[in-house]
Amino acid sequence: METIYFEKSGDHTEEVLKIVKDFVEKEKIKSIVVASTTGKTGVLASSIFKGLNVVVVTHSTGFIKPNYQELDGENAKKIIENGAKILTTTHALSGIERAIRKKFNTILPLEIIANALKLFGEGTKVAIEITIMATDAGLVNAGENVIAIAGTGRGADTALLIKAANSFNFFDLKVRKIICKPYDF
Repeated sequence: METIYFEKSGDHTEEVLKIVKDFVEKEKIKSIVVASTTGKTGVLASSIFKGLNVVVVTHSTGFIKPNYQELDGENAKKIIENGAKILTTTHALSGIERAIRKKFNTILPLEIIANALKLFGEGTKVAIEITIMATDAGLVNAGENVIAIAGTGRGADTALLIKAANSFNFFDLKVRKIICKPYDF
């Protein structure tokens, strides 16, 4: 299967999920990790991939403002009803380092890594990050080939086949295949 490139970044969710569904069936992948802020993408993915290990990764509570969770309650309910798991935790490639950047106007290694990954597109960075987060939470196994779905802004525009790794073994993570991503981002 060749990599599919979208002309522009943005919401290509339905197309990405169709491409991934075909890939999953062909390659017998058992785990899907998907980024979802409001839960809209998570609902679609959890419906399409019912029966697989689907992990929907949200923004951490307080990402936008203190004590605020962007995941819509109705969407969360549907995701769970579809048999998927929801992971809400600190971002693997920022966390406390983001607070240091804001307070002291400096950048540290995690955000340098994040910015370097963005050279391949926002969705690529997020796909790698959510895979680490799901692995650290024990929701996918280190060493397992998983598909990570993410995007630029809202919706999905990127899917990668990734060999999962924990954050403390970050350099064991391998991007095995770029399934789809935007060409211009």
